[in-house]
Amino acid sequence: MSITSDEVNFLVYRYLQESGFTHSAFTFGIESHISQSNINGTLVPPAALISILQKGLQYVEAEISINEDGTVFDGRPIESLSLIDAVMPDVVQTRQQAFRDKLAQQHATCAVSASTSGNQSNAPKNGEATVNGEENGTHNMTFSARLVLPDNHSEPMEVDGDVEIPASKSTVLRGHESEVFICAWNPVSDLLASGSGDSTARIWNLNENSSSSSTQLVLRHCIREGGQDVPSNKDVTSLDWNSEGTLLATGSYDGFARIWTKDGNLASTLGQHKGPIFALKWNKKGNCILSAGVDKTTIIWDANTGEAKQQFPFHSAPALDVDWQNNTTFASCSTDMCIHVCRLGSDRPLKTFQGHSNEVNAIKWDPSGMLLASCSDDMTLKIWSMKQESCVHDLQAHSKEIYTIKWSPTGPGTNNPNSNIMLASASFDSTVRLWDVERGACIHTLTKHQEPVYSVAFSPDGKHLASGSFDKCVHIWNTTTGALVHSYRGTGGIFEVCWNSTGDKVGASASDGSVCVLDLRK
Repeated sequence: MSITSDEVNFLVYRYLQESGFTHSAFTFGIESHISQSNINGTLVPPAALISILQKGLQYVEAEISINEDGTVFDGRPIESLSLIDAVMPDVVQTRQQAFRDKLAQQHATCAVSASTSGNQSNAPKNGEATVNGEENGTHNMTFSARLVLPDNHSEPMEVDGDVEIPASKSTVLRGHESEVFICAWNPVSDLLASGSGDSTARIWNLNENSSSSSTQLVLRHCIREGGQDVPSNKDVTSLDWNSEGTLLATGSYDGFARIWTKDGNLASTLGQHKGPIFALKWNKKGNCILSAGVDKTTIIWDANTGEAKQQFPFHSAPALDVDWQNNTTFASCSTDMCIHVCRLGSDRPLKTFQGHSNEVNAIKWDPSGMLLASCSDDMTLKIWSMKQESCVHDLQAHSKEIYTIKWSPTGPGTNNPNSNIMLASASFDSTVRLWDVERGACIHTLTKHQEPVYSVAFSPDGKHLASGSFDKCVHIWNTTTGALVHSYRGTGGIFEVCWNSTGDKVGASASDGSVCVLDLRK
């Protein structure tokens, strides 16, 4: 069975109508030329879109639960897949393999327990691994979380009991009603900001001396409709604190950037993008904000007045990321495979870097502002210099898309007081790589994750790297040796990890609406 794009459009149009979004349905119908399609609407039953999605999910689940010879795995179906999981073939394959491994392990355990007298009353049942002394599965852990554990715990690096972060050292912050895509620590105090699909950002106070240590400020993203503020119902996709830690900027799928005080009050709304904002950043001076949008443009905003200073229309497709080189010059990247370097006041790019063969997901200037790193769906990392047209290094080692990159910090008190700087890359191939950029060589491949890695972050001293993956794990690595030093398993896939300014706490935001804070103090 296959569905045409016309049919998909009709199902979405009908869904909007049935849900009471009449204006949206009308606009969508015009834009997708519903009237020109030859679909007989009277034959389409109510809630058709939802039932097709549900049937599709059930089909994928059934497919996972059936052996190649048509028999059912152990007679038990796999627990519900999320829609996101179902469209990620790697996740489905990982689950199938993990399920087979689990069955094999259970059979082996049964054989062993049958051969011993069976009087070990404290052993976990079914050969399942024990976490923090609790039997797996007793705490609402989802199926995929249970599956991966036996593998992890059989690997030598995890035998050291010091690696797993105990529950007493983790704080789970709950309040968001949807996935939490992003999180960022305030640069001067332990305030953690998070942004979610529930159309809110939140500021969590984790300062020790604060009386309001468990409070959350809810920053509701609203739009004006009929003279009143109504929730935008759009994802908050980007967050950035200014360098003083007094203001937080957020970008949303509703097309607006907003500036908030650290007390959670809305200071200004920046509206000029036509459609979702994918990234935004303060400059160091704190007088400008830079944003990138689906409308193919980037905008520099005056942070004091909220006015757009300059809009840069150079990309031919959505702009995905931006990064300041200094207070007036920045780079932007896009699904158009190009990178532009632009300057406030200049009406042409200063430089255009071309070389990627697929969309460019992220760009980052190194701390000196001399080199620009980029990563792409073409599975490569590239290092660029303003002194030449072609890339300085073309780093090819990942076997799937590279989602994001980070440079290690430099300067006094860091691992890199000189210029011997590292770059970390996070990929959908489930690995993280550390690169020596000087030599253009991969120093370490970090392989403990079991699903796509969405985020990496260096500690302020550069001695550790945190990584977060859809396998629900946050791993913390020694950047010199590549050894795993801490590991935490959360309750949802990890979208983002970040370090506080003192380097003793790691924040992580997850797909199940949770935000967790790991306390790494001894």
